[in-house]
Amino acid sequence: LSGLDPAQPYFQGTPTEVRLDKSDADFVDIIHTDSAPTIPNLGFGIRPAIGHIDFYPNGGEEMPGCAKNPVSQIVDLDGIWEGTRDFVACNHLRSYKYYSDSIIYPDGFLGYPCASYDLFQSGNCFPCPEEGCPNMGHYADKFKDKIKKNFLKFYLNTGEARDFPLWRYKVTVTLSGKSKVKGYVNVALYGTGGNTKQYQITKGTLKPDNTYTAYIDANVNVGEVTKVKFLWNNNWINPTLPKLGAATITVEVGQNR
Repeated sequence: LSGLDPAQPYFQGTPTEVRLDKSDADFVDIIHTDSAPTIPNLGFGIRPAIGHIDFYPNGGEEMPGCAKNPVSQIVDLDGIWEGTRDFVACNHLRSYKYYSDSIIYPDGFLGYPCASYDLFQSGNCFPCPEEGCPNMGHYADKFKDKIKKNFLKFYLNTGEARDFPLWRYKVTVTLSGKSKVKGYVNVALYGTGGNTKQYQITKGTLKPDNTYTAYIDANVNVGEVTKVKFLWNNNWINPTLPKLGAATITVEVGQNR
């Protein structure tokens, strides 16, 4: 049984006979997309973990792309009716959009086991454990024999619009050069499965021999990494023409470590 943002009003906090619960099937997976409190946030979805595995994409409360201005949302690519529904219940309806995208992307929507979304965002729950990570949505049941304890919570990020899946990488850059400068460092990944856009690894004071780490959620599964593109910029003309390089760049893939 897959619960697509099961309802919060009249169901949250009720006995298991009343609401969806993991006792309802051999395997129950839940996608939480609108679990902010109903009052005052108008969250329609249930907050607690109630399945064998519970996914909280983007933290489970506010979905990216749902804060668009009302006009652009109602005049939606999928038509006025779809756009109006999205305006009224965008976060709630993301659950079925993620699910439908998950059918097309069997390797997408990896959920990382974590105690909270903040810990996930800061990289504490990266990479996947040895038994791997489940895929949120249609292929979640591939994970059912790997469940070792009650109420597993999984976190991940998604895109703002279709196609929704993102793939998480840890990128670590050690700089080389003669003097520190102000600016930013960008990295793009190239691989057998495709290439990513540039992602900012750090900005501010850039010091040679220092190491900078960032977690990027790429909109493509690059497969085996074949090349990494490193760019830095100091945003203004500097008469001393400073030079910076990358002594080393390490890329860690969340899925297979």
